[in-house]
Amino acid sequence: MTSTVRSMDKHVSILGIFYIAFGVLGILLAVLVFVAVAGGGLISGDQTAIAITATVATAIAGFLLLVSLPSIIGGVGLMRHAPWARIVVLILGVLNLFNIPFGTALGVYTLWVLMNDQVVPLFNSQPMNVAPQAPSVIV
Repeated sequence: MTSTVRSMDKHVSILGIFYIAFGVLGILLAVLVFVAVAGGGLISGDQTAIAITATVATAIAGFLLLVSLPSIIGGVGLMRHAPWARIVVLILGVLNLFNIPFGTALGVYTLWVLMNDQVVPLFNSQPMNVAPQAPSVIV
């Protein structure tokens, strides 16, 4: 591996860590929102308020979980150099551009790293350091 590819490999790993961290923060936010909104209904003691806040809390937390899970999956895929992960994280990076200010920074960094020509070989389906093997003949 050349030093440029090695450097970009480090950036891919850092990017994977960032996406995992963003996903985990999203899950923590989902739990916090669920506890705060549902807890508000429980504190009131009113059965109608409990039902409404539980429904709203579940919907919001479910949405936050649904949005956060692809970041974790994409981040793990980047760490493993899975070919599909580059595409998933590029899509997430474009969507993150609208999440000002931290998502914008992550989106710009994502585009800079994953659109770099030296990164493409890292996501080939065959490992870079392994010589191709001749097909074996079954007798």
